[in-house]
Amino acid sequence: MYRIFMALAAGILLAGPAAAEDKTDVMSVVHHWVAAFNKGDMKAMAATCSDQASIIDDFPPHVWTGAGACTKWASDFQDFVKTTGSSDAAVTVGKPWHLDITADLAYVVAPTNYSFKHKGKPVQQGGVVTIALQKGTAGWHVIGWAWADH
Repeated sequence: MYRIFMALAAGILLAGPAAAEDKTDVMSVVHHWVAAFNKGDMKAMAATCSDQASIIDDFPPHVWTGAGACTKWASDFQDFVKTTGSSDAAVTVGKPWHLDITADLAYVVAPTNYSFKHKGKPVQQGGVVTIALQKGTAGWHVIGWAWADH
């Protein structure tokens, strides 16, 4: 019994630093995703995504899936802000409510603040983002996200 307990304890201790490193790496991708969006660098934002992704957002067509989904979302977002008279879009992501990692998959749920100008008038919208990531040979990539304002 003692040996089983010691083996289990050693496994937990050894997994702790790896899990903490993965959490840091996952959030680094999320922060890079947000920073690229805030700079208007949709190419860099899309580069955080895997080629096959799924996105749900609050502007039409509301769902993007499959190859190039992040690039298509970025193009549609730019068209949307132009047609609605919006500008100066910026997102902040708060401390995650959930940051779960199971093997090569991560799940992040965090509060957000989306600020922009609508026809010159400043607007702030609170919301939540849920992001799924997968770890591959090149590190973590976004495989999907869902956005909701509140």
